[in-house]
Amino acid sequence: MELLEIQNLCKTYGSGENEVKALDNVSFTVPKGQMTAIVGPSGSGKSTLLHIIGGVDKPTSGKVFVDGCDVFAQNEKNLAVFRRRQVGLIYQFYNLIPVLDVEENITLPLTMDGRKPDKQRVTEMLELMGLEKRAKHLPSQLSGGQQQRVSIARALFTAPAVILADEPTGNLDSKNSREIIKLLKQSNKLYEQTMLIITHDEKIALQCDRIITVEDGRIAGDEAVRR
Repeated sequence: MELLEIQNLCKTYGSGENEVKALDNVSFTVPKGQMTAIVGPSGSGKSTLLHIIGGVDKPTSGKVFVDGCDVFAQNEKNLAVFRRRQVGLIYQFYNLIPVLDVEENITLPLTMDGRKPDKQRVTEMLELMGLEKRAKHLPSQLSGGQQQRVSIARALFTAPAVILADEPTGNLDSKNSREIIKLLKQSNKLYEQTMLIITHDEKIALQCDRIITVEDGRIAGDEAVRR
C-alpha cells in the first residue's frame, strides 16, 4: 500500500530573472512502513520537499496524497488538523517549548488538538525513549540527545501517518547520533511507522530501506538499500 504519493510537485520562488525552482516536477511514492532517506547537497530542495509533504509549505503546482488524503485540497482549518494528526515533525534543533516539561512537550500535539492524552501512551513513549526519570524536567535540564528524544516522542505520540525528520542528528555528537537513529529504526519496526529522513550522513542513509537523491530540485537517484 502506498501511504505517500507525490505527483509532479513544483515549488517556485520569485519571478522573471529572480525565479528559483526549489522543486521541479518531483514524483515518487512511499509504501507504508518504509524508512526512506532523502539526501543531496545544500539548497537542492530537500527541506522544501519535506515541508510541503507535511503541509507546512504549499506547492506552486502538483499534488501530495498522505494515506489517501489529497493534502492541499483541504481548507485551512482541515489542513491544520491534518498537520497535527497525520504528520510528526522532527527538527535538527528540537523545537521544544522551554516552559513545558518533558511530558507536556510530548503531549503538546494532542493538547493543542483539544484532546486528553492517554496516560498509558505517555508512559509507553517515556519508556521507549529512556526518559522515565526525566518526565518533569524542563528542556534546559536535558542534554542535546535527551531533548531530541523528547522531540521524537512528541512526533510519535499521536501515531501519525508519516514521520518527517529534517537532519535529526545534525546537532548531535556521533554517540548521540547513533542512539537517535537506533530509536528511529526501533520505532519504525515497532509501529510500522513510515519515515522520511533528510540527512547528510551516509552512514545514517544506509540504515534506511531506501535512498532518494535530490539535486537542483529534481530526483537524481532512487534506490533500495542492499544489506
